Amino acid sequence: MAASILIADDDAVQRRLVENMVQKCGYETIVVDSGDAALAALTAPDAPAIDAVVLDLVMPGLDGMGVLAKIREAGLNIPVIVQTAHGGIDNVISAMRAGAADFVVKPVGMERLQVSLRNALNTSALKGELQRIRHSREGRLTFADIITRADAMAPLMRSAQKAANSSIPVLIEGESGVGKEMFARAIHGSGERKSKPFVAVNCGAIPDNLVESILFGHEKGAFTGATERHAGKFVEAHGGTLFLDEVSELPLTAQVKLLRALQEGAVEAVGGRKPVKVDVRIVSATNRKLLERVKQGHFREDLFYRLHVLPLTIPPLRARREDIPHLLRHFLARFAAEESRAIGSVSGEAMAHLAQLDWPGNIRQLENAVYRAVVMSEGDQLALSDFPLLSAHPHEATDIPTAPLILEPMAALTVPAMVSGSEIPIAPLPAAGSLSMLTSTGDVRPLEEMENEIIRFAISHYRGQMSEVARRLKIGRSTLYRKLDEAGVPGHGGKSGEETH
Repeated sequence: MAASILIADDDAVQRRLVENMVQKCGYETIVVDSGDAALAALTAPDAPAIDAVVLDLVMPGLDGMGVLAKIREAGLNIPVIVQTAHGGIDNVISAMRAGAADFVVKPVGMERLQVSLRNALNTSALKGELQRIRHSREGRLTFADIITRADAMAPLMRSAQKAANSSIPVLIEGESGVGKEMFARAIHGSGERKSKPFVAVNCGAIPDNLVESILFGHEKGAFTGATERHAGKFVEAHGGTLFLDEVSELPLTAQVKLLRALQEGAVEAVGGRKPVKVDVRIVSATNRKLLERVKQGHFREDLFYRLHVLPLTIPPLRARREDIPHLLRHFLARFAAEESRAIGSVSGEAMAHLAQLDWPGNIRQLENAVYRAVVMSEGDQLALSDFPLLSAHPHEATDIPTAPLILEPMAALTVPAMVSGSEIPIAPLPAAGSLSMLTSTGDVRPLEEMENEIIRFAISHYRGQMSEVARRLKIGRSTLYRKLDEAGVPGHGGKSGEETH
């Protein structure tokens, strides 16, 4: 799913022009004709997610400056690009002081608008990443910090938000790298315990003979090497949340003591003489099916039912491919800043290819792939060649069968659904395509419009290999590039553009 841009302008002609340019840049659009409608689209509870706003300053009713003020009052961190027919310095200063990210003068050119949108989205992504890191360190991470647009995540997010305000035990299941700890931190940061400690314990990384000591503490001299008293993780998390990561790896002896601690609300340190009362909220996680561990005799059934009160299963990244472009943008912004690299975008070909991968390592694998690409890239844009470990295998093999990616027939769409927010707009690869011959009013569509749609589909189908696209369409490469230029598609590379095979 491409970034979604809200366009607000009372001039119908200008709205249509800007909408066409934004769509050609590879973004999705939401169009409104007034400031009040723009504000409603941004603040409605069931409103679709919006990544940036192109806002006309001069409108009847609530004007652009009024919308900027309302956005600031609502605490929305959405980049706004203002446009007006009057480019005086006073307008620029007022708009920037009101929180605008950039300023363009009507009629704006496509290249100028594309640069402005790209910079605004990159800056917004970087701010989001910095805020997410700060919130995580301060224990204030919330569900607003979780990057997702996928429909598969919506019921999970709703359930987790409901659970946040109670002390119900939560068991988070999911493959390695899907973000289980981030979910646990969001549950903690969204509830009444957010001002108290969040203590994470990786149960799979603790030696068996130290599990009880680390979880429940020990007294001085309780065993060889116990030179000082240790309070234990339960006591450290008193009043807050204890996150037991990879809880399925706990040895059976520690499971017995953990069950007693959960039942009695008290822990007894190794070598201690009396239990210590603790008030902790338990959130546990595992990348294995805990019920299978119970059936195999590796996990206590009574402890399973203590932890499995509210199970939340996070789907793997291959089941929510819509999130890949947004995650890519955020990771790129963060690593480019950390490495002091002037890399501002991902090519359309690379974006389309990465969105089709299965990502067996999930978000962690995607993050590390972007990190490597940023470090090793020699250009100002990440291309498919910057992902050599991934480009040779469009679909990584996994143990879990995946459902095919099903799209609506092209007959139902006037513009293909985009996965790229930059360069050549490339749609996700459909299994088959059909071309609508009529407009929504029943008139025959213009030939040029249908031709452009066919070319976009071919670029997507042959993964940006322009020689193959030209051969299959039975036109010369120079003709193909000329048609792309005429259609206003940026970043196709011209005749000398390199292809990745």
